[in-house]
Amino acid sequence: MRNNVLIKEVFESIQGEGPYVGVNQLFIRFTNCNLNCKYCDTNFKSDLKEYTTETLLKEINNYKNIHSISLTGGEPLLESEFLKNFLPKCNQKIYLETNGTLYKNLEAIINNIDIISMDIKLPSTTNMKDMFNIHEEFIKIAIENKKEIFAKVVFDEKITEEEIIKTTQLAQKYNIEIILQPKMDGDFLNISTEFINKTFYRFIEKYDKVRLIPQVHKFINIR
Repeated sequence: MRNNVLIKEVFESIQGEGPYVGVNQLFIRFTNCNLNCKYCDTNFKSDLKEYTTETLLKEINNYKNIHSISLTGGEPLLESEFLKNFLPKCNQKIYLETNGTLYKNLEAIINNIDIISMDIKLPSTTNMKDMFNIHEEFIKIAIENKKEIFAKVVFDEKITEEEIIKTTQLAQKYNIEIILQPKMDGDFLNISTEFINKTFYRFIEKYDKVRLIPQVHKFINIR
């Protein structure tokens, strides 16, 4: 286990994505990612700060009345060795935001996670290979450990029928909710309302546990 980690920032704000949109959270933004999604908007290279377990615990104790601590990034599970040391000492509900690929790292800390916001990465939006088999291994660990998990799906006009079928079949197999999130261009939505609505109905024709939730924090101009 490691006792130190580089962190991009620690800040308080509302959750802007998914079914917990609007709750007050403390965000811990980790650096680096194992993927390279073409729509990623996070700069991991500057203004980094090193924390130890003790200094990070001291930092989070400055914040009161938060719903949970959001581990975000980047990809927080790249720091699973640090989290194995940190999380058991953190007396807060833990909300993990993850790309849903590092299932072995998840297994190492699953006992200290409460809520999992997992991306399903579509080849049409990420410009990467199909990762549905990897996502399934990730979901299985969460379900076997009785953790709350939902799948966030960023999409644009290039989404395919095959991707919709694979996504809905995977979610239905494990009875998890799908959160559809239209891809943003910076702070702007550049997909037509007509296409967004059409895509939503293409999903719910196949599976009923689907919600359409854009990045609310960008629309109200907060972090």
